[in-house]
Amino acid sequence: MTGRQKGNVSVEYQYVRATRDGAVAHVELNRPEALNAWLPEFADEVADALRSAAADPEVRAILITGAGRAFSAGADVTRPREILPNGDPDLSSWLHKHYNPVVLAVREAPKPVIGAIQGAAAGLGASLAMSCDLVVVGESSYLLLAFVNIAVMPDAGAMRFLAERVGLARAAELCMLGERLPAAKALEWGLVNRVVPDDAVHSEGMALAQRLAAGPTLALANIKKTLNETTQVGLAEQLAIEADRQQEHGGSLDYAEGKAAFVDKRKARFQGR
Repeated sequence: MTGRQKGNVSVEYQYVRATRDGAVAHVELNRPEALNAWLPEFADEVADALRSAAADPEVRAILITGAGRAFSAGADVTRPREILPNGDPDLSSWLHKHYNPVVLAVREAPKPVIGAIQGAAAGLGASLAMSCDLVVVGESSYLLLAFVNIAVMPDAGAMRFLAERVGLARAAELCMLGERLPAAKALEWGLVNRVVPDDAVHSEGMALAQRLAAGPTLALANIKKTLNETTQVGLAEQLAIEADRQQEHGGSLDYAEGKAAFVDKRKARFQGR
């Protein structure tokens, strides 16, 4: 079931609640009875909601949360996989068609994406959390990549995000041992940005989203894009990219406002242009 409204938009999918409050789009995983465990159609709705928010010119930041007591328990293992002609279970098609597009939608969105994580973030839920630009977690939250316990490896970008955020040694520990990573240790390792009381997770996430939504949208988009590229290009190319994008900022209204506010010793009023 899907409904759409204009203004402060509310879009209801079967497994996702998508709303817009001013310049903040809120995408909520909404399968709490199954701890927001992933099905292909669930993932398709999340990806669609994220892409819609990314394309909406009125949206300047995106908040992702999970309904109920868990952010996401990972893939729903009760859903049978298709069988390949050789008799093996098909473990790749769901990744290509359904799950990978979710994390790509986050990383490719030209605006900040904040993850507010309560309870468990396991499997694809952990990948989605780590794909966010800023991550707020509750004190009792944890991340879990227990793939090794069923003789497979983490997927949906989890190993890349881990290696970038915490380094190879700690990434190997999480992936090879398959143990829970509590919120406090995740903060110590640099995997998340803030740990807050469990009942403040969503409000803290929304406060961050609203703060970023009031910021210089073009500059934030280019910061995100350039950070994404730091592990993919050499230093000389990186420096050239930074110079080009810095020049792009020079033609923005937000840059002119930022300079004027600095000179006037007042708070800048950014418009996202």
